[in-house]
Amino acid sequence: MTTRTLMRLADATNRCVFMLPSHTSRLHLPNAYKNVRGFKRLKDTTKQPESPFTSLEGENGPVHFSKLLKPFAFTITFTGTTLIATAIWEYERIRKQTYKITNYFKQYYNIKTGWRKEMETWWKSLTDGQRMFAPICFLNVLVFLAWRVPAFQSTMLRYFCANPASNVTCWPMILSTFSHYSLLHLAANMYVLHSFSTGIVAALGKEQFLALYLSSGVISNFASHFYKVAFGLPGLSLGASGAIMGILGFVCTEYPDTRLAIFFLPMFTFTAGTAIKVTMTLDFTGCMLGWKYFDHAAHLGGALFGIFWQAWGNANIWRKREPILMFWHELRNPRKSQ
Repeated sequence: MTTRTLMRLADATNRCVFMLPSHTSRLHLPNAYKNVRGFKRLKDTTKQPESPFTSLEGENGPVHFSKLLKPFAFTITFTGTTLIATAIWEYERIRKQTYKITNYFKQYYNIKTGWRKEMETWWKSLTDGQRMFAPICFLNVLVFLAWRVPAFQSTMLRYFCANPASNVTCWPMILSTFSHYSLLHLAANMYVLHSFSTGIVAALGKEQFLALYLSSGVISNFASHFYKVAFGLPGLSLGASGAIMGILGFVCTEYPDTRLAIFFLPMFTFTAGTAIKVTMTLDFTGCMLGWKYFDHAAHLGGALFGIFWQAWGNANIWRKREPILMFWHELRNPRKSQ
């Protein structure tokens, strides 16, 4: 990473890291929502007689380890597919840029005007990291609004909350990564992701960033499932922080000397390496002591995968993707093989 990129990363991150232990978190919702701040507020203000989690009472009993087989297979399959798909996306992007000069003059036949031109100008003014952040944030906001539609409640509970005791365990492992019920939870997670997006995408590229983000989300959910089954702790969880912790795990180990600061106390600074160590220590303590407000196991799973990717995965998986790209190239251009 260049000096300019490092400076940008430091500037982008110096306002939010210390929010991680208390706000950038994946909510764990035991049995009913009465002990969770966002859901308690809903009950008090709307006076609804029934909890939206009433239908899950039958899915909160002990879970046998055999039920983790499908989530484990899904985690491996999804992570592998994501890496392959993003590598192909990178190939297609580079190919498109290569042919862009050839088709340069065709642009004059499709000149945009009005609001379309303004949107295009605004989009081009964004960094690559901000362009990656925008659709992720949009999806999170869309799911957040869907939680407010009563007719969607059963669907949201089944598919947008991770729960090892549920009859549906695989797709919620990725869909719950885009799911927030509390506005504060959503705002905090998106704020932290936005703060880090420019620096991390500059370091990894758009494709590898997306692969790391999505894979961290699924792997963090599997870590949460394993923890709940092992310790017999029923409940469901949701939120993007497992995926975000994967990003932070990579950044804080790749650039451990980057100076960060507390959001409300910018005069106190500390290194990124210290930040990730403190955060993971708190999450480990939460797992050992059975703290139930946040899904600490998911946090740890995401952070550990981010560290793994920095230490081994980037060099030994992503940088050795050439066979996949060559296979795709031959598949896409069969006329060259005679």
